[in-house]
Amino acid sequence: MILPVSDIEEAERAYEQLLNIPGERVSPGRHYFNLGGVILALYDPRADGDALGEGWKHHSNQYIYIAVEDLEAALGRARKAGFSELTPIATMPWGERLFYAVDPSGNPISVVDALTLFLGSKSTKSLGS
Repeated sequence: MILPVSDIEEAERAYEQLLNIPGERVSPGRHYFNLGGVILALYDPRADGDALGEGWKHHSNQYIYIAVEDLEAALGRARKAGFSELTPIATMPWGERLFYAVDPSGNPISVVDALTLFLGSKSTKSLGS
């Protein structure tokens, strides 16, 4: 998943601290984190020499969800890394424990306890079934 950022260096530092892993710089404007088979790609178009175009726009309820093993520790790291609008940890009606935050580039994220991550109802058929 690609997450637009306005400053690749700042975003790299913030997400390395939040996720507690280093990630990998793959171009001047892209830094990738392997999140257990899903790649979080921080992308700064200007640092890569790309035009901004009309820019990126998020809906206020458009969050990228990131699962972590220790939710309380991640909340503490998010505070130290400069994430804003941090909510208290809460349990959602569908069972996930999580907190919401806004990263230094203004992207809304949700950090979820991996043990409570909702992966779909057991009664839901998989695609292709």
